[in-house]
Amino acid sequence: MDQPLPAELCRQHKRSSKIQIARRAVFIFLGAALVSVGLEIFLVPNNIIDGGVVGISIICQHLTGLPLGLFLTLINLPFLLLGYKQIGKTFAISTLYGVIVMSIGTALLHPVEPLTIDPLLAAVFGGIILGIGVGIVIRVGGSLDGTEIVAILLNKKSPFSVGEIVMFFNFFILGSAGFVFGWDRAMYSLIAYYIAFKMIDLTIEGFDESKSVWIISEDAKMLGDAILQRLGRGVTYLNGEGGFSGDDKQVIFAVITRLEQAKLKSIVEELDPGAFLAIGNIHDVKGGRFKKKDIH
Repeated sequence: MDQPLPAELCRQHKRSSKIQIARRAVFIFLGAALVSVGLEIFLVPNNIIDGGVVGISIICQHLTGLPLGLFLTLINLPFLLLGYKQIGKTFAISTLYGVIVMSIGTALLHPVEPLTIDPLLAAVFGGIILGIGVGIVIRVGGSLDGTEIVAILLNKKSPFSVGEIVMFFNFFILGSAGFVFGWDRAMYSLIAYYIAFKMIDLTIEGFDESKSVWIISEDAKMLGDAILQRLGRGVTYLNGEGGFSGDDKQVIFAVITRLEQAKLKSIVEELDPGAFLAIGNIHDVKGGRFKKKDIH
């Protein structure tokens, strides 16, 4: 079979890039639209805020009476400029697109009546919808909050992690809600923020979270064959050396799903109860032979 010419490869690459751009645009639109629903249908009418620029914007809207979307755009713009210069063009453009969709969405949904005036229900369901929306946007390489950009940049020049910096910002913002809306609303805001935070993680990582497995056993080949036959998962054998004994060790590495964890433990316990077993979380798996084989 003839190999594609360089020009043909370039055209294939461009087509692929256009598909990727279109996919990113669709998912950012969907995520930003969900955030708009969470804000205007649940959180904002009940004086409940989220962290970051969204929280600052809700407070500014309450104090001035101006549209929420105006503040979402204006406050994010300086951060987007920083992101464009320091993080990258694609990230900045994706974030700007998401912020614009979110701002327009809040303007269109503002006249709509809230689904509930119960602050606890609003905090729970608003947090869920907002967290899913933000998670979708982050998963395809965008953002809806400029404070994350600041945190990334400050992280390079400070001993604090990105998560710690974002937490500091949000602690200040959510605390300010107590003075503006009352301390009961500030506590509901904490509930909404926590739920949104968890939903973001769940959306990014997915429900079928993968696990990395490391097994050190004297019967590594037997265990590896059992994992392959009874779980349908491929394994990789690595050569190692014991730190204390200096003996040669054979290490099994495999990637499984969360639902397969209990079965893998039972296989190891059955075939080699003395084996060393370590299981960790993996946020993303691509390539290789992760696809599960049929088991009989």
